[in-house]
Amino acid sequence: MDARVDEVSLIVADDHPLVRQGVCAFLEIQPGIRILGQAATGLEAVELCREHRPDVVLMDLLMPEMDGIEATSAIKKIHPEAKVIVLSSFHEDSHVLRAIKAGVLSYLLKDVAAEELVSAIRKAARGEAVLNSRVASQIMGAITGGDRPVANALAELTTREIEVLRMIAQGLSNQRIADQLVLSEKTVKTHVSSILMKLNVGDRTQAAAIAWRTGLVQRA
Repeated sequence: MDARVDEVSLIVADDHPLVRQGVCAFLEIQPGIRILGQAATGLEAVELCREHRPDVVLMDLLMPEMDGIEATSAIKKIHPEAKVIVLSSFHEDSHVLRAIKAGVLSYLLKDVAAEELVSAIRKAARGEAVLNSRVASQIMGAITGGDRPVANALAELTTREIEVLRMIAQGLSNQRIADQLVLSEKTVKTHVSSILMKLNVGDRTQAAAIAWRTGLVQRA
């Protein structure tokens, strides 16, 4: 990783001190990542966000006083620009869907590789989502439980929209997609809106999950 990277400010929230301190110790030596504080409860995470306004929050789900989902909702109200990454042991669809609805950008499991965690943090700071492939598989039934089969929905996408969907699933922002496809960012936004409408999903993370499940991109 090039040391000349944009700095990302971060808060780490986990009620297990060994996990929290271990994650912080590892991240503190990564170039361009600055730890603003540690929280042992969801309420502490909210207060730290109110005080420091970090770029990214690394959030556990099960914590005392206020769980990670409740904390995410509160954080997004006081600091909408914060990008929340869940780092949890739980991958059941009920947890994931509630987290996404609360405003979580990315969802990782605690067995994530160290370099993948760092990459996800940097992507989150740019507004790019990362969803663990096991998590994507777990929630597909809930995501695609509408009236139309997923295959029929994908069939409605144009060739260009399929290309854009693959890039969304790879975690690319609209600007990076525009650069790679030599399009304007406004055109990419139009494609993304059309993709979400045709797939009958509410956000990019859900669209990416469909791309992973249907083999448009290969799983990590």
